[in-house]
Amino acid sequence: MASGRFVAYYRVSTAKQEASGLGLEAQRSAVQAYLNGGNWTLVDEFTEVESGKRSDRPQLAAAMAACRIHGATLVIAKLDRLSRNAAFLLSLRDAGVDFIAADMPNANRLTVGIMACVAEAEREAISARTKAALAAAKERGRKLGGDRGNLPAVCAEGNRASAKARSAKAVARARDLGPIISAIRSSGITSANGIARELNARGIRTARGVAWQAVQVQKLLATY
Repeated sequence: MASGRFVAYYRVSTAKQEASGLGLEAQRSAVQAYLNGGNWTLVDEFTEVESGKRSDRPQLAAAMAACRIHGATLVIAKLDRLSRNAAFLLSLRDAGVDFIAADMPNANRLTVGIMACVAEAEREAISARTKAALAAAKERGRKLGGDRGNLPAVCAEGNRASAKARSAKAVARARDLGPIISAIRSSGITSANGIARELNARGIRTARGVAWQAVQVQKLLATY
């Protein structure tokens, strides 16, 4: 039984399908059938008119942004409505959004990762051959790499990478919230306290899942 917040994503391949409702209504019915019962909220719905072969889908990007903003799960009618392209599925897996396919409800980001790993098989085979060649060279007495024993330098590099990842996540979060913040400001609410109250009233939480405070809004606005 479904529970929680959901954002629905539908895709049709042609404008004709969108106009006629062919395919689109069936997808909506499948999503509604999956969500039937339970304690759930459909936060928003997005419809894409695009070929499944393409990965530049603005409506899917908007749907995933809505999922991140509201802490929602992306729900689709069929797994192939996302893509049959493995590289695209990997990028979806790494987008930080959970999803449910009505025709395969047990599928999740882990499942997609496993499916997409088939496409990575050759790359992994190349990597394994490279490592084997390096190991063989090492056995022959060749010095490999740079200063691999400098643990403090390695740790420092890891800390820099971690900080960079956190910064990138914060920027992505600010980008997702940008249109909402702009709409709030356009309505005449410009103070940090006012924006915080409006975000809370809309059911939008911070990245940590707590209510907004003025200081958090100020930090968010500083990223623009």
